[in-house]
Amino acid sequence: MKNNDPLATSGLPNLNRNESPTEGRPAEPKYLILVVDDSPDNLAVISLYLQHQGYRVVTANNGEDAVAVATQMLPHVILMDINLPTLDGLGATRRIREIEALRETPVIAITAFGTEGFQRAAYDVGVSGYLTKPLDLDRMHQLIARLLSPTNSGRLSSEL
Repeated sequence: MKNNDPLATSGLPNLNRNESPTEGRPAEPKYLILVVDDSPDNLAVISLYLQHQGYRVVTANNGEDAVAVATQMLPHVILMDINLPTLDGLGATRRIREIEALRETPVIAITAFGTEGFQRAAYDVGVSGYLTKPLDLDRMHQLIARLLSPTNSGRLSSEL
């Protein structure tokens, strides 16, 4: 299988759940999600899960790359680890919020730090949601779906 997108995490086709693989027509996922984490294992697990849910996925493994990829690809949602090399997730989110085209893009903080202080700091820089590790992937998917729903403003006041 050939994948022409150099930033995609997998060459696996994304099939519509109502379409059998034998029909050979991969569905065109409509939402692009940027997953940012410095752990290759976390990137792989989250990316494959989201692709299985029908999303297109691009990745970055540090804050500087997250800003660059977000600027180039204009994702619909960004999943941002907080503890990152070169530029932490809070700094990357702050920079992303300064970019007009990304100002309203939902950013979900993903971190092992569940304290109220970390949550407050994350919401202060403009995150739309906050999830703690180890991730509950189904809960993550529900939060993404809420943020992408047409009736949602892209911002939640608290974790799902």
